[in-house]
Order: sequence, then structure tokens, then C-alpha cells
Amino acid sequence: MFYRGKYPDGGDGREMGAKRQRLVEQGSSFYGTSPGPSFMYNPATFAYVGQPPPFPVVKLRGLPFDCAEADVAEFFHGLDIVDVLFVHKYGKFTGEAFCVFGYPLQVDFALQRNRQNMGRRYVEVFRSKRQEYYKAIAGEVFDARGGSPRRNIPRSKSYDEGKDSAEHTGVLRLRGLPFSAGKDDIIDFFKDIVLSEDSIHFTMNSEGRPTGEAFVEFANAEDSEAAMAKDRMTLGSRYIELFPSSHEELDEALARGR
Repeated sequence: MFYRGKYPDGGDGREMGAKRQRLVEQGSSFYGTSPGPSFMYNPATFAYVGQPPPFPVVKLRGLPFDCAEADVAEFFHGLDIVDVLFVHKYGKFTGEAFCVFGYPLQVDFALQRNRQNMGRRYVEVFRSKRQEYYKAIAGEVFDARGGSPRRNIPRSKSYDEGKDSAEHTGVLRLRGLPFSAGKDDIIDFFKDIVLSEDSIHFTMNSEGRPTGEAFVEFANAEDSEAAMAKDRMTLGSRYIELFPSSHEELDEALARGR
């Protein structure tokens, strides 16, 4: 039999838009005119035979710090966007967001935008779940009130807490760099720590172009741990994400770009 009811995890995408106090007309996108009848964009009844369709939400990571809803709508041009939720931490944008679509099938097309550029940054797109989206909404409520969900409700280890607890080997991976960034820019970014140009390694894609990532080798693990204080601080107009890494990951990344 075909599944014709609501999504099993709490309603369809348009109902979620209403819960976020968005006025969404049935059959049209919040961000503009719906693409119209199309197998590519609209639900296929045979796609979920015998099982309920998943909730249509994806998570984005690596968004520009000045990103707006219109930018997300343009990034997913042609898809029926119901809601965009930007994620903040202590009042600052984290570069992450959730995007809810009108139909489950559109998630598959959204995933095809993974690692495509928004401006000069590439954006990662992941499948997500209603529960993650709900948790993010709750987090925004706490953050807007000056609190933090980390302090107010028990929860599993988060992405940032994973960074905090990661073992330091003296190597950090940098993500979100301007394509024009040079070694002098990295040295200035970590100006409180002594670095040499030989310790900075930019990664390239198969065409020999910068990926927006780099690896930095510090004198010791203590220096790399101290350097994490610069996580999500800006270099020029771009915020830079830092991740504890290793010499093995560094070697693999450099080998891929050769």
C-alpha cells in the first residue's frame, strides 16, 4: 500500500513551517513561486511504497557568517523551501543551519549541492532528522534568552564538545579560508604563536586550485590546543573553523592534491 498520511516523526515540512510561525501557503514556497508540477521536485507516490517518507530536512555547515535566508534559497534554487533555521551559539552564528523542504524527494536533490559554493565558501549538506531540527529550535530559544542548552538540559556530546575533547597532536586543520589566503595571512591569524612558513600547508583540488582548507603544524600539542581559541574567528571577512588533526590526515590530504 502507499503511505498517504503524515510523516511518522511529527508532521510534514509545511506543518513545521507553521510551528515556526511562518505563513506558508499550501502549494507554494515561502521563498517564491513553487517550481510547479514536476517529477524532479514534487512527491512521487511510488517512492515510499510500504513505508512512511522521512521528514524533509537537511543540515548545512560552512555557511558564510553574513549568510541570509535569501542566500540559502538561491543555493537550493528550484526546490520548495519551507523553513531555514540558522544555528547560533552564545549569540554568534555558527555557520550551520537547517533547511526544511516541502517534500521528502527534494532532500535527495538538495544533497546533490553538497560541497558546492555559496559565494567563495563551499557548503556541506547532510541528511538530518526532525529530532535534530527540534533540538536546534530549542537551542535557539535558550540562546535568545541568554542561556545555553548545554547548561540547561542534559544532552549527548555535541560537535563542539567533540572538538574540545579531541586529542591534540600539534596539527590543526583550517576550513573556510579565502582562496586568496597566503602563508603570511595564516601567520598573522595565529600571531600569538610562533609559526614558520614551512609549517603551513594549503590543500588543492584535482585541478590544482585551493580548496579553502589548510593544515598547520605547531611546535607541540600545547600550542595547537592554545590555537583553538581562534576557532570561528575571522580572517578578513571570513570566519575560520579549526579542527584538531594529525600528521596522518595532513599527509593524506596533501597526497590527494598531487
